[in-house]
Amino acid sequence: MLNRVIVNGAKGKMGSLACDTLNQHKEFELVAQLGREDDLAQAIRYTQAQIVVDLTRADSVYQNALTIINQGAHPVIGTSGLLPDQIKELSNLCESRRLGGIIAPNFSISAVLMMIFAAKAAEYFPEVEIIEAHHQQKLDAPSGTALKTAEMIAGARKKPKNKLDLKELVPGARGGVHYDINIHSLRLPGVIARQQVIFGSEGETLTITDDCIDRRSFMPGVVLCCQKVLELTTLIYGLEHIL
Repeated sequence: MLNRVIVNGAKGKMGSLACDTLNQHKEFELVAQLGREDDLAQAIRYTQAQIVVDLTRADSVYQNALTIINQGAHPVIGTSGLLPDQIKELSNLCESRRLGGIIAPNFSISAVLMMIFAAKAAEYFPEVEIIEAHHQQKLDAPSGTALKTAEMIAGARKKPKNKLDLKELVPGARGGVHYDINIHSLRLPGVIARQQVIFGSEGETLTITDDCIDRRSFMPGVVLCCQKVLELTTLIYGLEHIL
């Protein structure tokens, strides 16, 4: 029996590519390709979809996730913009229903490995900053990948970083701070997605870089999530839990 999948946000670049990819996998039946004008709850009920891949916008992802869970489908969320309190609420909702779901800050396997490697490096190098760059159509900053990376580093870091008494001559010059880690966000034409995690120590630096040069790099992660999500009974945050 094929697993019935809806792609929400199917008209975007990521969404259309996800539709093409899922259509090529015989284990999935793509039962609906939705845009912002479509009724998500009605589509889930009508198609009896088991999985909904959400690739929409930061301003709608939370409500979309609630709708997916309340309709009994498994959410695969690839849209950034969810706040920690919202993730916790969605996690509690999934747990109460014993419904598996995945929030993927990044579908790229190499990006997930970058985060894992950064967390390992943080055990030895507490001084670290993150630089992330995306295309100008990405309207939220910092990226979900940068936020997740900072959280993983903070969880692995054994020593606090040095406190610097600096004065910003231009407000915001040192970037934003998440889990005591400075994050710098670039939005430029010609870029799809790039992140550098830069560690510094006495007499040396370590830079871990992930470059996405084609959105097709995200598709193995989309397929992996759709394969694994039906096996889950809780909501997980990050592909590192299913690799």
